[in-house]
Amino acid sequence: MSKKTDILEVFDNKHPHRDYTITHFATEFTSLCPKTGHPDFAEIEFEYIPDKLCVELKSLKLYLQSYRNDGIFYEEVSNRILDDLVEVTKPRYFKVTANFGVRGGISSVIEVEYIQDGFEF
Repeated sequence: MSKKTDILEVFDNKHPHRDYTITHFATEFTSLCPKTGHPDFAEIEFEYIPDKLCVELKSLKLYLQSYRNDGIFYEEVSNRILDDLVEVTKPRYFKVTANFGVRGGISSVIEVEYIQDGFEF
């Protein structure tokens, strides 16, 4: 079985000499609750400062869809997404904010971030 990171594609950052922020929003993320098997829904924001590579959006969409049938806790999927995107893009900075919908009267927001060694805002 291939790793989920195999789905992700990147392209060259044409402006690696400049720090700039890229923000993407995925409004239809779904996975499954590992306890109940019920679907979980989230809006996920991706904010990053690229170094030499940027993530290609169609591949990001397909990567996110690959979680649709996975039983996984909010905290785990948020951290795994960040780890995978950092692995393939090798950014200066990356933050993933996952805003999960209400379930049982409780909503959750998970924020995880990565800062490249030596990078300063």
